[in-house]
Amino acid sequence: MRVGMGYDVHKLVENRKLILGGVEIPYEKGLLGHSDADVLLHAIMDALLGAAALGDIGKHFPDTDSKYKGISSVRLLEHVAELLEEHRYIVENIDATIIAQRPKMRPYIEKMRENIAEALHIEVEQVNVKATTEEGLGFTGEGEGISSQAICLLEKVTNYSSYDMTPMERNCGKCGGCMKENKN
Repeated sequence: MRVGMGYDVHKLVENRKLILGGVEIPYEKGLLGHSDADVLLHAIMDALLGAAALGDIGKHFPDTDSKYKGISSVRLLEHVAELLEEHRYIVENIDATIIAQRPKMRPYIEKMRENIAEALHIEVEQVNVKATTEEGLGFTGEGEGISSQAICLLEKVTNYSSYDMTPMERNCGKCGGCMKENKN
C-alpha cells in the first residue's frame, strides 16, 4: 500500500478558460499555465506519481516542451494511468479538495469525478472531490488564484500466480533456486 500527496496552484487571469477536473466552468477568469492549468488534475497526478515514486508532473510534462502547450490535463492524467499500469499499480482511492473563493464548484463536481474515474479506468466511487473557500483570506480567498490538494492510495500488484514464468525467472541462478519449480 502506498500513499501519495499532491498540491497545485495557478493564478486566475482574464482571457483564459477555467477548467477544473476536465470540466469547463463558466467564469470571467481562467487559470494561467502552460497546459490548460487544471489545478485539480495536476494535484491528483502529483499524488499518484508520488505514491508510485515516479517523480512529478514537471518531470513527465515539462512546461518547456511545446507539445504540452495548451494540452488537456485529462490527456496527461490518462498518460499517468498508463505509467501506473506499466509499473503494476492500481488506484484504490483519491480524495481531492479544490480551494477557491469563487465560482461555486458544487454543480460541476460529479462530472469532475466521472472524468477522473474514466481517465484512470476506475470506478467513480473511488474518487472524491470537494471544494472549500478560505473565507476571503490569502490569494485564493482574494480571488487571485485557485489551488488544489489531493491524496491517493495505490496498491502494487504483486500476485503473479496466473503468470507463466520461464525457468530462468523461477531460478535466477544467483542463489541456487530461490523460486523452486512447482512440482504439481
